[in-house]
Amino acid sequence: MIGQSMINVKSGGRTRLSGVSAAIFLLVFILYASSLIELIPLAALIGVMFMVVIGTFAWHSIKLLKIVPKSDALVIILVTFVTVYADLAVAVIVGVIFSALVYAWNAASIIRATERTSKSELGAKVYEIEGPLFFGSAQSFKEIFKIENDPSLVILDFAKSRVVDQSALKAIEDIAMNYSLSNRTVKLRCLSKDCHKLLTDSGQLIVDSDNDPEYGIAVDYDVKLGRISG
Repeated sequence: MIGQSMINVKSGGRTRLSGVSAAIFLLVFILYASSLIELIPLAALIGVMFMVVIGTFAWHSIKLLKIVPKSDALVIILVTFVTVYADLAVAVIVGVIFSALVYAWNAASIIRATERTSKSELGAKVYEIEGPLFFGSAQSFKEIFKIENDPSLVILDFAKSRVVDQSALKAIEDIAMNYSLSNRTVKLRCLSKDCHKLLTDSGQLIVDSDNDPEYGIAVDYDVKLGRISG
């Protein structure tokens, strides 16, 4: 279908009528004119398929391999080879999975924190978390904090961050527990309602904020068992 659509566009089709017409004619050929199509020599059909391949392939992407990021270039090459050795459907799935893994790898290094002293609560240290917090960045998130050098009150501000999954919640709980063991108090700001609900059960102190974001996280909460499940 992708090849036929490309040929349709390159032949001058620009409106919805061209796509509808191509689909209707294809249906008619399959249902009523298959005996006529069988008369076409196989060599001629091979030539047609070669023209479809030549017209479908994005030749300009070869020049882009030197310009785009290496991860994108690798996706292009990988999808091309999988298409040749398997089929386009498998190649699309492989490309999506590989791109998702590359994104997770890159996003894991984005998490960081800006440190400052709180103006509203004297003596408190504020960590302004920036970047997505998920399974890939959980370990980097834990390495941000210097518990032994922090004051008795520490505030984690997630206004510029987003808590994505259960691993992120577990990382927040671990940090809060470490501060608690060192006789320090942790307050959490700008978390979604889902985070409020899931973290309240573990005894963490949540600071209410009018600027709490609205988004869901990739976990389910079992009220009867009182636990977080992925």
